[in-house]
Amino acid sequence: MRMMMAVIPKNQGEAVLDALVNAGYTATFSETRGGMLRQSQLSLFIAVREEEVSVVLDILKAHCKSHSQVHHGNSPHRFDPNTQHAIAIGGGVVFIWTLEQFENL
Repeated sequence: MRMMMAVIPKNQGEAVLDALVNAGYTATFSETRGGMLRQSQLSLFIAVREEEVSVVLDILKAHCKSHSQVHHGNSPHRFDPNTQHAIAIGGGVVFIWTLEQFENL
């Protein structure tokens, strides 16, 4: 078994959860905050068989879209406060690890 933790934009959560449920998967989720922009996110926890990881990744990729937002001011690489920077927002990140033990209580 594998545990997948997907951190996705909160506004894309319903579409992702619907797609997972329609494909026969379940997920536990929690609202989380963090990252550079302190945006509200959803953290989804999905337990799947090893051979199903790519299917779940495809579902997540199909429903988590990123877009660019213009940021005015300094960045870690430039020091001109009048410079505009395009920052990718949205999308998601997925962490996958092996479950050595899995029990229903």
